[in-house]
Amino acid sequence: MRREGNKLSPLAVKAANEPGLYGDGHGLYLQVSAFDTKAWVFRFQLDGRPRKMGLGPIHTVSLAEARRRAADARLKVLDGIDPIDEKASQRASKRLEAAKAMTFLECADAYIKAHESGWKNAVHRAQWGATFHETSRGKRVFPAATAVINDLPVAAIDTALVVKVLEPIWYSTPETASRIRGRIESVLAWATVRELRSGDNPARWAGHLKTLLPAKGAIAKTEHHKALPYRDLPEFMAELRKREGTSARALEFCILTATRTTETLGAKWSECDLDRRVWTIPGERMKAGREHRVPLSDRALEILAKQPHADVFVFNGRKAGAPLSNMAMLELMRDMRGKGATVHGLRSSFRDWSGNETSYPREICEHALAHVVGDASENAYRRDSAVERRRALMQDWANHCAKPPTKARANVVVPIRGAAL
Repeated sequence: MRREGNKLSPLAVKAANEPGLYGDGHGLYLQVSAFDTKAWVFRFQLDGRPRKMGLGPIHTVSLAEARRRAADARLKVLDGIDPIDEKASQRASKRLEAAKAMTFLECADAYIKAHESGWKNAVHRAQWGATFHETSRGKRVFPAATAVINDLPVAAIDTALVVKVLEPIWYSTPETASRIRGRIESVLAWATVRELRSGDNPARWAGHLKTLLPAKGAIAKTEHHKALPYRDLPEFMAELRKREGTSARALEFCILTATRTTETLGAKWSECDLDRRVWTIPGERMKAGREHRVPLSDRALEILAKQPHADVFVFNGRKAGAPLSNMAMLELMRDMRGKGATVHGLRSSFRDWSGNETSYPREICEHALAHVVGDASENAYRRDSAVERRRALMQDWANHCAKPPTKARANVVVPIRGAAL
């Protein structure tokens, strides 16, 4: 119902209960909805187009204030300015100011907070945090990968700044650099959706950074994890067993089980069946997405037996409920064998040993590394039947690692006997 003619009074505003528009004159109306809510609206035409602008609810905006706001809007219309568009522009300006005040690091933290509940892998969560924050291990401090942009307004992040983050590590550690690029892209996408920035995502790969940086595959083809020769493993393991601390035991366990760094660091007591001597890694923590059962050798079982059971994880970090740092084993490895040494390369040491020094079938050796061999039905069968066959393989591997180092026998003098006359 629409009523016009007489100007409204405070009493009339209070008494108006029937849904409809109640005119006050000069385009100002009291709008009463079917839900008994009352608000002020200003109706006008600009360039032949009818428009309706909200001025606020009556419990906040009085009749006098509504008339003042309507008068201001009429003057803008008289000058050819659309007050609705102007209001939207002002809101956009305020959002832009808010964006200028919100740094990239603040956006990264907000992104992690919004998504971490869906990340089941604790190591994955730790890696995200380490990308954007400075970390310390012992006396060493590692700056955040994104340190050069962390304190900048998220709206100011452009292609040049993203490249500045990535270029120093793109050629030396392409896999890590690629992951960091993806995380930066995700944070910037989050900021765009939140209207904290606008325009294309400067961290996107396809059609953008791909033209500036070589694909990681092109670099990785010539880059391999440095593997310790398996013949040197006994000497390395003897030295490692003399080392104290969680990092040393985690690295030794990782070698004995031929697993990946993240799989070892994420090991939980709930996954370990000490009676059956099997460690079952759930599919969500495996690279191939499939459950992997690892038969435990005598020494691997001994390591587990001596680890404290006070927390969720087998190899605890400094904080309660958190695993050991993803860099702990690598730092120990480098401390023992130099900068080029990698933990992942020890899986190659295992594969070389099993292929060159044993008669185990290839598929058993590959399955020990959780590599996918054959079709789905074959793998389902092997997953159920090959644990005991792999148990012998893993025990033989442990026995090889426990051999007396060959260097210890280097000083043995073997007499040379002349041929009999």
